[in-house]
Amino acid sequence: MDMRLHSEGTLNETLLRRIYDPHYVHTLPSDGAPVQVCVDRRMLGSYGTGVAVYAEVLASCLEAAGASPAFLSAGTQSRTSAAAARLKRWTSALRGGVRRAATSTADASLSDAALEVSDVFREAQVFFNIHGRLLPIVCEVPPKVMHWTYPVPLYVRDAKNLYTIHDLIPLREPSLTSIAPLRHARLLQRIAEVAERYVTVSETVRAEVIAHFGCAPERVINTYQAVRAPLQRDPSLPAGLVPGAYFLFCGTVERRKNLGRLIAAHAQSGIATPLVIVGPEGLGAEDIIRDAVQSRRVLRLPWQERSILIALIRQARALCFPSLAEGFGLPIAEAMTLGAPVLTSNRGALAEIAGNAALTVDPYDTTEMSAALRQLDGDGQLRARLRAAGFLRARMFSPTAYSGRLQALYADVTQPPTG
Repeated sequence: MDMRLHSEGTLNETLLRRIYDPHYVHTLPSDGAPVQVCVDRRMLGSYGTGVAVYAEVLASCLEAAGASPAFLSAGTQSRTSAAAARLKRWTSALRGGVRRAATSTADASLSDAALEVSDVFREAQVFFNIHGRLLPIVCEVPPKVMHWTYPVPLYVRDAKNLYTIHDLIPLREPSLTSIAPLRHARLLQRIAEVAERYVTVSETVRAEVIAHFGCAPERVINTYQAVRAPLQRDPSLPAGLVPGAYFLFCGTVERRKNLGRLIAAHAQSGIATPLVIVGPEGLGAEDIIRDAVQSRRVLRLPWQERSILIALIRQARALCFPSLAEGFGLPIAEAMTLGAPVLTSNRGALAEIAGNAALTVDPYDTTEMSAALRQLDGDGQLRARLRAAGFLRARMFSPTAYSGRLQALYADVTQPPTG
């Protein structure tokens, strides 16, 4: 285990200049109006997963990035049976052609630029299964930029389509996910035909995308991700937990998160401080939960409200997140923002995001992990150093810093051609 400074990677020079040059302004059209950026509403309002958090924070930062926000939704679903809805979806998907977006009036909280295509996200998946291509959307006045928060089989005609690729785990580590690797590879290949840029959330994933697809480096832009952790009066912790006297894992309980080894390392460490595992169940959760139940010093909690989760992170002795594969590692960025020491993996995106602000271990070595837990449990000075380093590192993932990177991204894709 170590606390060495990991290679962080950098954005390309052009983007860096645009991010940090206060005199750089790029607006379209010529009357000075902000560039309209449309975001899919597929994940908005479903806070809990990493992709949902990404979508929520992206949407909230658009105005600060100098953009005029717009949103594409699937509308309000009709009150029909699930079987009838599936039949309607398949019948509609059999048709070729395009889908036309209409101005949405279903959600008064959205701007006038809200667009709607009925059942579009689910139908697009069926359309891709049938036809093997992306479903096109036509808007009467298309947004300048369409920023998809995930690789979906959709594109907006006459817009600059950006697709966020959070990771390549389905292609690189298919045993760690339920996503079908061959279908996902075909989808990404189709997206490559229309994508103006790929957007990634770490330099690690950016390098993987460039290497895997052989695309030009300037077509793949890393914006990282932002963390929103508002100040709050923390609610009471779940029964039996004492502030500062538990280790915490939060996230989907699945094989990829390496919880089996974390539970074994915690047992091997011999420490009395309990390990709390919080999150919904995912792939391989049954075996993990069985191991947790068999240990008297592991407490399993289901998904928690956001305010309770923030309290759990902030008041933990340390966050433990030795995952086997991640594209970003939102829990460790949140922990650093909230002042919790972090133990995480010494490789990939987790090592990149942690920088020199975490205690890192080989995620396959339970002996090394158990030694790190003992060290964190007994060394208050180490925890204080990690907490201070985490606060500094977290500045990189603030909404302000993220908005600057988004502004540079949108300026990059909308600038007029030179020469």
